Amino acid sequence: MLDDKLLVLRCGRGSKDAMCRIYEKYKDYLLTLAKGLLSEQAEAEDVVHDAFVAFARSAERFQLTGSLRGYLATCVSNLARDKMRSRKRKPVTLDSVDPIALDSNNPEQHATEKEELTRLRQAMSQIPYEQREAVVLHLKGGMKFREIARLQGVSLSTTHGRYRYGMDKLRSLLNGEVRK
Repeated sequence: MLDDKLLVLRCGRGSKDAMCRIYEKYKDYLLTLAKGLLSEQAEAEDVVHDAFVAFARSAERFQLTGSLRGYLATCVSNLARDKMRSRKRKPVTLDSVDPIALDSNNPEQHATEKEELTRLRQAMSQIPYEQREAVVLHLKGGMKFREIARLQGVSLSTTHGRYRYGMDKLRSLLNGEVRK
């Protein structure tokens, strides 16, 4: 956290090196969040890019009061929500699913894991965005429910409900294969 505060301070003074270090530190985490929220690689990359551009533009007057990781995750989530509102809801197609890198050279295992990932992405695209956001931010983003509630502008119990209903819907869509 202290390192982040120093980097933010240096960014505010125009340090490109500090901005690059922040980008390198958080880009993978933010891209994972964005892909979980949007399902499409290109859109996720656009959202992460836009979040960093907005951060860079405001760095001069930015005051870090909490976690930089949380702040950037909130930016990505808000931008993803805006993107979802701006386009009509459409299902994930098989062509839009990214290939995954596997540790195994076993083609059968590779095919099975790719199929499971495709099923999960299709199921995620079918649950309402607010529920998907709660599930992704909690499971992938490691955010506490209180942080998600603040981000979504709803009560803590509403956030718990969105998470629970989202997980229940995923279990239903995946025939009970999602762990509690």
